[in-house]
Amino acid sequence: MGLFVELLRAAAILLILWHVRGSDFFEKGKSDKEILDNLLVTTRYDKRLRPTVQDADFCCGMRSPSDPRTPGTSRKHLPGGPLTVNVSVLLLSLASPDESSLKYEVEFLLQQQWFDPRLKYSNKSEYEFLNAIHHHNDIWLPDTYFIMHGDFKDPLIPVHFALRIYRNGTVSYLMRRHLILSCQGHLHIFPFDDPQCSFAMESISYEQTAITYVWKNDEDTLRKSPSLTTLNAYLISNRTVTCPTKSSWRGNYSCLKVDLIFTRDRAFYFTTVFIPGIILVTSSFITFWLEWNAVPARVMIGVTTMLNFFTTSNSFRGTLPVVSNLTAMNVWDGVCMCFIYASLLEFVCVNYVGRKRPLHNVVYRPGENPVTQGDKNKRETSGPNEIVSCTNCGPNPCTHTANNGCATEVRKKEPPHPIRVAKTIDVIARITFPTAYAVFLIFFFIHYKGFS
Repeated sequence: MGLFVELLRAAAILLILWHVRGSDFFEKGKSDKEILDNLLVTTRYDKRLRPTVQDADFCCGMRSPSDPRTPGTSRKHLPGGPLTVNVSVLLLSLASPDESSLKYEVEFLLQQQWFDPRLKYSNKSEYEFLNAIHHHNDIWLPDTYFIMHGDFKDPLIPVHFALRIYRNGTVSYLMRRHLILSCQGHLHIFPFDDPQCSFAMESISYEQTAITYVWKNDEDTLRKSPSLTTLNAYLISNRTVTCPTKSSWRGNYSCLKVDLIFTRDRAFYFTTVFIPGIILVTSSFITFWLEWNAVPARVMIGVTTMLNFFTTSNSFRGTLPVVSNLTAMNVWDGVCMCFIYASLLEFVCVNYVGRKRPLHNVVYRPGENPVTQGDKNKRETSGPNEIVSCTNCGPNPCTHTANNGCATEVRKKEPPHPIRVAKTIDVIARITFPTAYAVFLIFFFIHYKGFS
């Protein structure tokens, strides 16, 4: 019995001595490596175990680790509750391969903060925080992974920027991510659509009862770096939300979602597609103001505008996404080509009509109005004071006034000269073609802009 008591006393003395020696690593002069080596010793810390802590003040925001109100030894922690991981995102760069792509590259800093009471260290140390970047393989880290995205850009392994441990056990983990997002857009109204890119974060193995992800300080938008760079990516808005249960493929896992809404560079499309197309189409209308027989000039204008439009549209159409339904760009190309081709056909029709042989040897008088020519001839044959030949005066011809009751010969209305008809077609085309194209432009931009 006495031997047993002596053994217990010796064990107590050894325990006290170990405690005294163990507290030395908190003293001044110790490096952060030495402190971390003692904190992370396998006899007192197991990285396979999740920190069991629940702190209501930690759920929705992170105060400064130096704030005395931050989680500390004076705060009561309930073991077994879900661990709260505060998440924040800082945008660094946005890029897209080209204007017509639905792929967007997003580079950002992902910061995660949580509380691990096992990593508290004494205030005797001179360090406000410990730099644990070289100990990240020895510390428990949330197994956060990304869903609803395209792919990681090389290198696949993210670069760890910072891993800090504060006195009160707060762990701050900062890393850099580079994602290639597959976005959703309304290509049937391209380029008037606003693509939306989304990606979400959740734990791969811990359910919501074990880990809860929350946005730091309840932020509803992403923070942007002052040096944010963009390339063919025009971000108009963003939001940070929790994943809707309906769209989550695992409803029992805590999930955070980021939505990025981009827009197209409308000025780019107006300067490279729409304005050049309007210029080419209206240039084809110039032929209506040229003489009907100015064949070289009208042929050159019609063929040149058509070839130029085909060249510009084909070179640009090669960069557009291939879709099965009709897009706004298809409508634009089709209607503009129809107007240019119709103006060329109008010239062919005018030239064909103008070269026809006139009937009854009608003489073309440039000063005549083709609309009133028939009425003038009628007035010449049926005027009240004019002398006309009579047919009921017997075998000898006689003359009478038009209103003396004599049966007169009514001269037939002569058909207009073909040149007059050709000029009339040009006059009508000068009004109908520009008016119809103006109506199309108004309808096109109002209709498709209304969907965006």
